[in-house]
Amino acid sequence: MIGGKQLDPHFATALGSVIGNDSCSNAGEFWYSLADRRWTWSDELARMFGYEPGAVEPTTELLVSHQHPDDRPDIEALLNRLVESGEPFCSRHRIIDTAGTVREVIVIGDYETNDEGAVTGTSGYYVDLTDALEQERNEALNDALPEVIATRAAIEQAKGMLVLVYNLNSEQAFAVLKWRSQHTNTKLRDLAAQLLDDAKQLDSNGVGLRTRFDHVLLTAHERISPAEG
Repeated sequence: MIGGKQLDPHFATALGSVIGNDSCSNAGEFWYSLADRRWTWSDELARMFGYEPGAVEPTTELLVSHQHPDDRPDIEALLNRLVESGEPFCSRHRIIDTAGTVREVIVIGDYETNDEGAVTGTSGYYVDLTDALEQERNEALNDALPEVIATRAAIEQAKGMLVLVYNLNSEQAFAVLKWRSQHTNTKLRDLAAQLLDDAKQLDSNGVGLRTRFDHVLLTAHERISPAEG
């Protein structure tokens, strides 16, 4: 329980075992409440920025202070839109932790709504991509998910979409896919196939394509039938 919110039970176990150790996770959750303009960070996210859990009160100003100088203007604009409207904060950029280490991260968020469907804020994840190229982790993933080899075509296509939408390289795109697979307890091949099917329904000429794809990425597992998953 953090800030009154119950963390996903799979978060610190399944996710940590694949893309980072439990004591040094490569991903962390955030929530933003539009009503009181309040941020909440998971313990893992606090540590990503270099803080012990509970040591600081997350604020928009604190987030801005950790942005890489070259990325700060764009991220500050995104944060301002989030603060005013609850618009999901989704981006790939660099942060600088309290030790001065530059970390490349991807932030994927989605709207939070009440029972009436009104937007109440946003929530999502920071994923640290800095170590995504470590060969040991790639080999461990292949051992844990052998179906990757047998279903490479769908996975490669899904990776290609992530590369295009988020401007990632191939290894980083795969890191995001395996994160969603483990976090949702969904087979990687099924998640990739569903993501491809969902993406076909998106209007590439419409406005807000990036935000709509963010939503698809975070909810694709919900549309996989039990027989598939």
